Formats: sequence, C-alpha cells, structure tokens
Amino acid sequence: MSDFPTGGVAVVGGTGPQGKGLAYRLARAGHPVVLGSRDADRAADASGELRSLPGVAAPVDGASNEDAVRGAATVLLAVPYQGHAELVASLADALAGKLVVSCVNPLGFDKGGPYGLSVAAGSAAEEAAGLVPSAVVVGAFHHLAAPLLLDPEADLSHEDVLVCGDDADAKARVLVLAADVTGGRAVDAGRLRLAAQLEPLTAVLISVNKRYKTRSGVALTGLTPAAVKEEVA
Repeated sequence: MSDFPTGGVAVVGGTGPQGKGLAYRLARAGHPVVLGSRDADRAADASGELRSLPGVAAPVDGASNEDAVRGAATVLLAVPYQGHAELVASLADALAGKLVVSCVNPLGFDKGGPYGLSVAAGSAAEEAAGLVPSAVVVGAFHHLAAPLLLDPEADLSHEDVLVCGDDADAKARVLVLAADVTGGRAVDAGRLRLAAQLEPLTAVLISVNKRYKTRSGVALTGLTPAAVKEEVA
C-alpha cells in the first residue's frame, strides 16, 4: 500500500483532445486540474477554454509540463506514444513519488488502418514505470473517445473504464477517478502487465468507429454495478 498526498490532478498533454477531455470531466466532478504542455501559454489558453464549458466545478489552470507535475499529487499522461519515452524521462525528477496514470496508446497507422505498436517494455505504462521507478504507475482511460469527453451533453455512464496496476492503493484511487470521469463503472482489470493488451485494443475501436461511423467504447457483460462499486469502495 502506498501513501500518496492529497491534491489536484496534472494532465501532461493537457492541450490535446484526450487530455483536455479528461481534464474537463475531472473538473466537472470537482477535482482541481492543471493542464500541462510544453508551451505554458498554450496550456493557459486551453484551461481558459475549459473554464468556459458548462458544469466545471473546480479550478482549471495551465502551466508547463514540469510545473504542472510538481504541484500535483496525481499525474495523467495523455500524450502520443511518439516521443513518450523522452518526455517521461525529462520529467522523471518531477514525477518521483507521484501516482502516475498512463492513458497512452502506442498505435501505428498505415493503408491497412490502425494497429498496436510493439513496445519493448511491454506497454507504454510499463515503459513509464521503468523510466520513473519511484513513481507508481496505473493504466486507465485508454478507450474513452476524446470528442465525447469534451461534449457537455455526452453521457458516458454506459462505458466501463478498465484500470490495471500493481499497487492496490494506487489502483483504488484511480478507480474512483475513473468513475468520476464517466459517472459509470470503473473495473479493476488486473496487473499492470495487462496494459499490453488494453492499449492496442484502442486500434480495434478506431477501426469499428470508421466502419460504422460511430464512437464506440468498452462495456463488459457479467458484472453488476453493485459488485464493481464494492470493489472501488
């Protein structure tokens, strides 16, 4: 069990669609959020955009990636996989001792469509854990569509957020955040190594979305809402 300080959430990659969408949903649920970016001015502009959206119930600010991370208890990595290792390594000192939530999907695209990339560490989440061994890394939020996260009218309560990690306390904290983001179920999917299966599943959803012109998500059968809530509690 790990003892994490309480505090706000930093979103590294907070000016991108996924990071901005997660930040919006967290702020609507009452979590103070700081958007991180390589460009602090860009982060400040993006935070202003989020503050203007309906339902925001907590402060939303912008800062450089490093400043955002240093001031937060929990850090979401919501960046493209390209350049992921370099970015995480550059933030290693600031990430030390933090709860880090990896939302990164290592994907490639060619004429055949999207596909999962091979990652030497097994997954982006495991790569981050190896680069910052003093942090505790949990994988989550891989399968939520960014346009829906940013849509104030979109109901995400029917989607399940699959959460994987090796630290029970850290995973429990992320399960609560995940349920706050969607208003629905957060599911303990197992150990961090399963991020190697969860991350490339996003390629399947992208392919389905293109084929059926929709925004698909993940919902598991055979689980009752009550059972999942007991696990989160």
